[in-house]
Amino acid sequence: MSYNILSLDNLIDQFAMIPGVGRKSAQRMAFYIINLSFEDAKIFSDAIIDAKKRIKKCKICQNISDTDECSICLSKTRDKSIICVVQDPKDLLAFERTGEYNGLYHVLHGLISPLDGVAPEDLSIKELLLRLSDETVKEVIMATNPTIEGEATAMYISKLIKPLNIKVTRLAYGIPVGGNLEYADDLTLNRALEGRCEI
Repeated sequence: MSYNILSLDNLIDQFAMIPGVGRKSAQRMAFYIINLSFEDAKIFSDAIIDAKKRIKKCKICQNISDTDECSICLSKTRDKSIICVVQDPKDLLAFERTGEYNGLYHVLHGLISPLDGVAPEDLSIKELLLRLSDETVKEVIMATNPTIEGEATAMYISKLIKPLNIKVTRLAYGIPVGGNLEYADDLTLNRALEGRCEI
């Protein structure tokens, strides 16, 4: 005997399409939605549609924004001589949460990955190079993930920037706070040594 409700199954399927959401989590989300009042469900669905309609890429840094230029690019207090290059808007939010970085950003919207069919022209590299042409920027921080694709993307972009006489730096990687040295791999230990600083 099978028991299924087509509209509920469809809702579960839609939630399960979200990266990182498994079938059980999708089911919990679907039941949450169907238990909402009709008015609250409409508010929820309207928020999704409104976000899809309004959110676009900032024409300067390619971050997501609901205006042509994001609030970071428009800020008068940001250090315009430094640009931190990140893979996607979630990485930018991670830096913003620290409250320590006060420069500008550039969002690539992906990483070079031939196996996945992502080429350099699929990323916002051209827009980054345009930003570097006015000689305001003195340093570009490559803040892509320490993966093969992240490293390849950082190296590719740094080779394009080097002839512009702009300093290109890479995030220091190493041992996480609370981590044990005995469990760290060789690459992580090497990165930790290379990125050491004076105390």
